[in-house]
Amino acid sequence: MNVTIQIKFLSDAGRVYQSGTFPLRRRKPEEIAYEWLQQIKRKVTYQKLISVIVDGNEDITGKVLEMEKAPLD
Repeated sequence: MNVTIQIKFLSDAGRVYQSGTFPLRRRKPEEIAYEWLQQIKRKVTYQKLISVIVDGNEDITGKVLEMEKAPLD
């Protein structure tokens, strides 16, 4: 099963919107979005997350922000 994730964030260039389709492979959508956001941060100047939407209707921004704040094990 695949999910479509839309990430909006603020960068030096302004508001940036990226969208992609990913296989779940026994992972939660917020885990996929968090990992993808980390990849994005390595490539562009990232300032602030605006929103993360799954399949066009489920807002998981809060879950992704919680993952960013969580201490690493």
